[in-house]
Amino acid sequence: MNTASNKSPSTSRPAAFLDRDGVLNVDRGYVYRPEDLQWIDGAAAAIRLLNEAGYHVIVITNQSGIARGLYTESDMHRLHDYMRGELARQGARIDAIYYCPHHPEGTVARYTMTCRCRKPGTGMLEQAAAEFAIDLGRSFFIGDKDADMQAAAAFNIRGIRFHARDSLIEVVRRQLAADATLPR
Repeated sequence: MNTASNKSPSTSRPAAFLDRDGVLNVDRGYVYRPEDLQWIDGAAAAIRLLNEAGYHVIVITNQSGIARGLYTESDMHRLHDYMRGELARQGARIDAIYYCPHHPEGTVARYTMTCRCRKPGTGMLEQAAAEFAIDLGRSFFIGDKDADMQAAAAFNIRGIRFHARDSLIEVVRRQLAADATLPR
C-alpha cells in the first residue's frame, strides 16, 4: 500500500471503507486489467460526496487472484493507479487501498496461506486505523459479500450491504444523513 501516515489525534475523522469488486466496479471475477474495468454507476460521484463530507475513503479488497497465479501484484497496482486517475478526472479521490494477496488454496507459494488480513479478518482495517486518524464510531464499511459484513462487525463498525441493483450514491447519501445524527 502506498500511503503515508495521516495519524493525528486532532484531525480524527470518519472513514468510509469500501470493497472494490462489486461495490466500485462490476465484479467480473479477477479484474486486473484497465480494459476489463467497468465502474458501478455513480461510483465516482459517491466517492466525491464522501471526500466533500470529510471522510477518509479507504478501499479494502481481497485479491486472491494473486495467490492463484492469475495476475501479479504489479498488475493489480497498475489497475489501482488507473482507477485513481479515472476518479481524479471526475474530482474524486481514494485515500488508500489495502489489499490481501493471500489465499489458503493459492498456487503461488509465497501467497498461499491463511492470514489475518483476508476478509473476514480485520487486518486491513487495523492497518488503516494505525495509519490514519479515524473516528471509528462514525465510520462504516460498504461491501457486497458476507465476508465484508463479518469484517465490519468484527472491527465494530457499521456494515452496509451493497447490491448491484442499488444506487451507490443513494447508499452513501443515506449513510451521511445517518452520520449527521450521531453524537460528535
